[in-house]
Amino acid sequence: MTDTAIIEIAMQTMMVALKLSAPILVTALSVGFAVSLFQSMTQIQEFTLAFVPKVVAVGIAIVISGNWMLHTMINFTNDLFDMIPALLA
Repeated sequence: MTDTAIIEIAMQTMMVALKLSAPILVTALSVGFAVSLFQSMTQIQEFTLAFVPKVVAVGIAIVISGNWMLHTMINFTNDLFDMIPALLA
């Protein structure tokens, strides 16, 4: 196992983590921005107004992209297991 292989696995791991977290983070960011804009325009400063829509939107994003996320993680794990013999040789 060379240092190049370790760096390649680490890069693949970071890319998969970025891909898996992107739908959730983008959803939370966009809903948070919209709610913050609404609160600043109406001057309503209520904590639940900022929290509840984000939780609902992130839940919907997980339901919509969950199947893709699961398949991405399974494919990555299968690729890692397939690499084991080459890494040991």
